[in-house]
Amino acid sequence: MITLKGIKPVGKKQWKRGNFYVYGVVEPSTGEQYYQEFSQLNHNWFQEFLNGFAQKYSDYFNLIIMDNGSFHKALLLDWHDHVMPIYLPAYSPELNPIERLWEHTKKDLKWANYSSLDKLKEQVDIIIKSLTNEEVLSLCGWDYILEAILSAGS
Repeated sequence: MITLKGIKPVGKKQWKRGNFYVYGVVEPSTGEQYYQEFSQLNHNWFQEFLNGFAQKYSDYFNLIIMDNGSFHKALLLDWHDHVMPIYLPAYSPELNPIERLWEHTKKDLKWANYSSLDKLKEQVDIIIKSLTNEEVLSLCGWDYILEAILSAGS
């Protein structure tokens, strides 16, 4: 059905859809990980994620590699002094270490049908919590990233 811009068509059966978002970072040289789940994907929730991350890793200077999502670059974001963003070129997920982890996580969810959004959340949580640092290191510790980390530290 074609409708005017901004007007959703109404059918005989309306499917209710729900979603949630897992924000995360990985340390490619050790496999350490940090995740938080949120109900939306926007700069407000990303700021909450940054605040939690900055608090947990306040003893370190942290570089976060990320794509050019608008919520990553919102002018309202308050970047902590010990957290610095590094933005990748547009459309280059193959350069982002955590993208391989998301791909690995989704692999375990293929073709599964969950009775509720809460059941899906539980399964995602189980998958993420079961990841060892060694598994994350093998997924995200690419040679070019590890070499960059070593050369930056010397």
